[in-house]
Formats: sequence, C-alpha cells, structure tokens
Amino acid sequence: MLEIRLPEGMRDAEAADWRRMGDITGEAFAEDPVNLWIFGRTDALTPVFSQLARHLYIPNGICHLAGDRGATMWCLSDRRKELGALATLGLVWTLMQKGSKGAAKRALTAGETMAREHPKDRHLYLFTIGTRKAERGKGLGKQLISPALAAADKAGMPSYLENSNPANTGFYMSHGFERMKLFEPGPGAPPLEAMWREPKPQDAI
Repeated sequence: MLEIRLPEGMRDAEAADWRRMGDITGEAFAEDPVNLWIFGRTDALTPVFSQLARHLYIPNGICHLAGDRGATMWCLSDRRKELGALATLGLVWTLMQKGSKGAAKRALTAGETMAREHPKDRHLYLFTIGTRKAERGKGLGKQLISPALAAADKAGMPSYLENSNPANTGFYMSHGFERMKLFEPGPGAPPLEAMWREPKPQDAI
C-alpha cells in the first residue's frame, strides 16, 4: 500500500462518502466530451459515479476528498476489480433511466475498450479527479493530485490515466504525465488520451 500524506483540508473517503464522491465528480464532468458521448445526458453522471465510488473505488481503491470542494478516485492496478452482478444490474438500470438511448451499450463498449488498452505493468491508476465548478482555477486540482503522485514517486511506481477532455492535457503534463496514444472508447466517440507518468527519482524531488 502506498504511504500517502494528505495536507490539511483533505482526507480519505469513507464508505458513507459515496454520494458526495459521486456528486462532486458528476459536477466536475458535466462538460466532459467522452462522458457526454457515453451517457448522453448530464443527469446520468452523478448517479453513475456515485455507484462506481460505492461499489468499486472506495472499497478497493484510494479515494480522497477536499471537503465538499473536490474528489479523486485512484486504484492500484493489481487491485482493480469488476462490478459484481447486482451492482452491474443497478448501473445498467441507472443508465436506462438517466442516460440517453443506447447509453448502457456505449458504457459497456467503453469499459471493454479501456480495459483492453490498459497497461499491463503495475501502476497507480487515476480514474477521476474533479472539483466543483466554483472551485476551478484556485489550485485545488494540484492539491488533489499531488499527494498520491508523491507517494508513487517514493514507491518508484508509475501512474496512468485516460484523459477524457483535451482541456486538461496541460494540467496532467504539468504533473509529469506524457501521452502514450489516443484511442476511441467506441465507434464515433471523442478520443481518450492514454497518459503515463514515470516516477520521479527521489533525489530529484
């Protein structure tokens, strides 16, 4: 397990925080091209991310909150899990109710494609990072991403993410991520940008 030191104002998410995690993340991704292609409606974002936080990332991953302002969902690559049968049914039901026509199929296709493109080497995976709209431009993104990356550096572990919004490429590059490739999560979808970050040597930190 990584030794992550959180600054004042940040904490580990607990089991009861799944709704807050989903609400913050849903708001953060409201203008995200890939997620809008998958779900079709912004109404689906918060319930989908809430369920993923509840059933996958809080129990199996590394989730952080900065009050009600921002949230991150990480996971070590060798601890990544699939949704259980009941949770999958719940997610499909949510997509049918909240998403546009075909959202469940697009989500399944995107998930399969992302899994196929995922690097095999052990790494720290950043699933989501996001802030409330009112908190953008205040340096909160840096505060959210830095503790886990510092821990990865200390452990000599690389990191990986799929950037779903070109507007965020510069932010990720400023934290050491480099583009691996672009790939489409489904036919006609906006591209995802696979990004990789090698750990910084300790004497360079």
